[in-house]
Amino acid sequence: TGAIGLYNLGQSCCLNSLLQVFLMNIHFTGILRRITVPPCAVQRRSNVPYQMLLLLEKMQCGKRKAVRPIELACCLSAHRVQLFVQHDAAQLFLHLWNLIKKQMKKLELVEELSDLYTICIQEHLACQNCSFEIKNNSSMLTLPLPVLDSNSHRLKTLEDCVQYFFHPEELTGPNMCFCQQCGRKTPFLQSMKLVHLPKTLTIHLKRFCFEKSSYTHKLSHYLPFPQDLDFNGVLTENQCQADENEKATWQYELFAVVAHSGSTSCGHYCAYIQSLTECKWYCFNDSEVCQVSWDDVKCTYGHSNLHWGETAYLLIYMRKHPQ
Repeated sequence: TGAIGLYNLGQSCCLNSLLQVFLMNIHFTGILRRITVPPCAVQRRSNVPYQMLLLLEKMQCGKRKAVRPIELACCLSAHRVQLFVQHDAAQLFLHLWNLIKKQMKKLELVEELSDLYTICIQEHLACQNCSFEIKNNSSMLTLPLPVLDSNSHRLKTLEDCVQYFFHPEELTGPNMCFCQQCGRKTPFLQSMKLVHLPKTLTIHLKRFCFEKSSYTHKLSHYLPFPQDLDFNGVLTENQCQADENEKATWQYELFAVVAHSGSTSCGHYCAYIQSLTECKWYCFNDSEVCQVSWDDVKCTYGHSNLHWGETAYLLIYMRKHPQ
């Protein structure tokens, strides 16, 4: 099953949780197993994909309940990933992914990795006085969903968060933009349209809130997320920029949850992951791995009165296979 734990090397729970999410994804490991092995020992020690591959083999070949990711941690440290400090899982995920992509030598593997994780969005800026419009295509590795609206009201479900992210925003008053056609600042309508979703979709719930006083606090309120997510049932036609063939692939099943407990200054991460070969849920809490139920996973929905409780921070959905 690959359900092997990783020993905590000292505040490495965030790294351990993300490594488990990567290495339990058989689509990712299928790419990892085809990398070019660096020719010399010095290059192998500093190559992140190769060290991840060695860790995967150590986890799958051994009969221990957990292994120590020391060589990979040292490799990451050489690439300015700090050890023995608290990390933000969303930021560390981006850093790891970029290191992996940068050090893969085969172009076809780089393309496969991008296809596996990259979300494509089209940004629209439309003048409200004339027909002038600007369109820009952009890509992202995570879908960063706010959990509060512009009035600081709590969004009630994951679907509400998705709808709010793609909801058009009027830019008026001091936020007006210069229109080349009108020759002056005018009200604009800013919107984002979904173009493409990858096989592995990573959603970042923005639960850490920055206040004007530079104090960061955690938003722990109840926010349910579904096991099955169909973007066709969540977004309107105006929020999509894709053909029917693309939209037919927008049906997802929850694969993993990276959960955070504690406060922003003193927290802990663990990962709930569904084995793609067994269809069973496991909780990876550093060296401890145990089978859990869907009800256990739902405990990460959050609770307003339990600020130190466990809340989902990253949601990883896997595209459903066509029937």
